[in-house]
Order: sequence, then structure tokens, then C-alpha cells
Amino acid sequence: MSGFTLSDLEKIVDIRSKASPEESWTAKLFAAGQPKAAKKLGEEAIEAVMAAVTGDRDNLTYEAADLLYHLLVVLKIADIPLQNVMGELERRTAQSGLQEKASR
Repeated sequence: MSGFTLSDLEKIVDIRSKASPEESWTAKLFAAGQPKAAKKLGEEAIEAVMAAVTGDRDNLTYEAADLLYHLLVVLKIADIPLQNVMGELERRTAQSGLQEKASR
């Protein structure tokens, strides 16, 4: 198992966001802005869903990696640290999913 974490990926996204758009896909997404980055996130989500529905485990793994990467790009553009998302997940795990839904 890899020691690579989402926090590691978040740091890479941060570094690459400051590169030249001609040299970095991440920088190109940042230069294009949130609408383009969010559209790409949606495309990757659909591809992950399709891989899951067809039962293609290798492709689902590949698409899940794309999805996580693009989510971190969208979060970074919105200036939302991964730590905030993890905090929300931690808060939600303090109660059952059914209780959490009922509280909305």
C-alpha cells in the first residue's frame, strides 16, 4: 500500500497551480477558472459512475484518481482546504447517516 495521501496531492496541486499554464495541466485549469475546473470535475464524476456501473474495476480505479484530483483542484480554486472537508466528514461520522440526513 502506498503512503501517498490526499494531503500530498493537495500540496502538489498547490505547487502546480503556480506553474505556467503551458507547462502544467493544473495551472491551465486554474487559468481557465472555476467553471472550467468544475465542468471537468463533473465529467470525471460521470466517467467514474460509468466505470462503477459496468463493473470495470481497473477503469474505476483510474477514474476515481482523476475525480479526486479534479475535486482538489476545484477546492483549491474556491480556497477551501482539504482539512475543511475532512473536518466536515469527521463531524458527520459522529452520528449515523440517517440522523445526519434527518437534521438537514
